[in-house]
Amino acid sequence: MIKAEGLTRHYGDLMAASEVSFEVGSGEIVGLLGHNGAGKTTVMKMLTGYLEPSSGRGLVDGIDVQDEPVAVQQKIGYLPENRPLYPDMSVLDYLEFAASLRGMAGREASSGLQNVIESMELGTRAYDKIGTLSRGYQQRVGVAQAILHKPPVLILDEPTNGLDPRQTQEMRRLMRELATTATVVLSTHIMQEVDAICDRVLIMRDGELVIDEQLEDLKRGDTMELRTSASAGDVENALDASVTVVAQNGRILLTSETSDLAVFAAQAARELVAGDIPIHSLAPVQRDLERLFREVSEAPHVG
Repeated sequence: MIKAEGLTRHYGDLMAASEVSFEVGSGEIVGLLGHNGAGKTTVMKMLTGYLEPSSGRGLVDGIDVQDEPVAVQQKIGYLPENRPLYPDMSVLDYLEFAASLRGMAGREASSGLQNVIESMELGTRAYDKIGTLSRGYQQRVGVAQAILHKPPVLILDEPTNGLDPRQTQEMRRLMRELATTATVVLSTHIMQEVDAICDRVLIMRDGELVIDEQLEDLKRGDTMELRTSASAGDVENALDASVTVVAQNGRILLTSETSDLAVFAAQAARELVAGDIPIHSLAPVQRDLERLFREVSEAPHVG
């Protein structure tokens, strides 16, 4: 549904995005992560046609964004980092205006307005001026205009920014619901949000895409935790020399260069049983997503 092919954007000597390539399939929820200035927003703007790439191209549903930006924008619901709101307009007037810009009229417009006002819980604020609303309500209005025309692609920059915990939970529920009929790409700094709703993670650093993995694979580390009454020394003696054994905070951690964790676990279990080491449990250690993000973001740039 979405395809980035070598998307590059520079401002003079500043490289905001460099050769960024990825594909997002229909129905996927993908988290686009990175520190401030990593290039996330630049990539989003290029994919939506709001920013022209210096080189490369973006495609949405097979349509080149640069060749046919209007056709692409009809297929996209976009919530930019700075909400596209008019503070002197009422919520209803603004959403009616957004519907007209989308070419919606008559029953289609009425139905769309009713749906987004209900789903974003804006009914009690429909006649209030946007400028008088709290940040959380303004964020809801921003999301409402993005989903108004039921687009097959949603690109959302910090969609839960400013929402309280209950509203955040509702927004996550809504995004999962939207993903049943749409492709969703969202940028967020909240790792719990990625954990809660994303299928896949893209991490950018210094304008480059450095990680593109399924969330499940990304969280699966290369380390096993062994619970046993044996000492770390006895465990080490029972295992192949290629296995690293570390005693840490009362735990025994096993690490191997074997890429397949299931193969490593089976091999380690056989060797431990053969060495008369009691196995109370042997389980993979899950990576902490927040720590991984920090490590990737803070790693020195090479090249």
